[in-house]
Amino acid sequence: MTLTMLFDLSGKTAVVTGGAGVLCSVMSKALARNGVNVAILDLSEDRAQTVKDEIIADGGKAIAVSADVLDRDSLLAAEKTVLGALGKIDILINGAGGNKAEATTNAERSFFDIPQEALQWVFNLNFLGTVLACQVFGRSMVKQEHGVILNISSMTSLRPLTRVMAYGGAKAAVNNFTQWLAVHIAQEYNPNIRVNAIAPGFFLTEQNRFLVQDTETGNWTPRGRQIVAHTPMNRFGVPEDLLGTLLWLVSDASRFVTGIVVPVDGGFSAYSGV
Repeated sequence: MTLTMLFDLSGKTAVVTGGAGVLCSVMSKALARNGVNVAILDLSEDRAQTVKDEIIADGGKAIAVSADVLDRDSLLAAEKTVLGALGKIDILINGAGGNKAEATTNAERSFFDIPQEALQWVFNLNFLGTVLACQVFGRSMVKQEHGVILNISSMTSLRPLTRVMAYGGAKAAVNNFTQWLAVHIAQEYNPNIRVNAIAPGFFLTEQNRFLVQDTETGNWTPRGRQIVAHTPMNRFGVPEDLLGTLLWLVSDASRFVTGIVVPVDGGFSAYSGV
């Protein structure tokens, strides 16, 4: 089998939740450039439409779908739209997620004062939103007897970071769920449906910008400088750094790989700080 055959994704259909976000919009475009028909699901239909238009302008095929990953009816409606427009669902990327300033400790907000509502918001978006999407779109994969689910975790799921307790806990739950679902689907339904996750290291996104970059000067905050100092490759990641792992995990190149969480972190998880 040639390298081209192993990584061939032409004619596949992918659903990407949070598809208009910083990381997942780049993933969506990469999939489209590799022959995948992409359904960009996002809470913001306007942002999803923008990504769709960019894919089409680049010669790819995509649709934009407004969807709320915390609303099962919204996801069911999105599934109906995707199947009607694209006919099948081969790949699900669960990219909807993020953190919230109110769920983060700082000099003014101690752990003891984090509001319950903020904790619940972060946990629901990252964990429950992943589970619900797997329930809805995973059922389609069971019916067609094949598919790939790729969850987007975080480095803080593997190495707990200061300040972001709620986000780290929610992403750790995503890791556990990834392993559980991989086993459950393979044993109870079909071993041709694989479930894995990527744990990105430090990438500058709208969700973490307030922690690592001074909004006025554009310089790194002390936390941002500390992150770079503890990343052996000495930089933040850029979205394109995720694409090789993405294409490996959603293609037949990883056809015997399920239930793993792959760090893409510039060496952060390997470095003790000494």
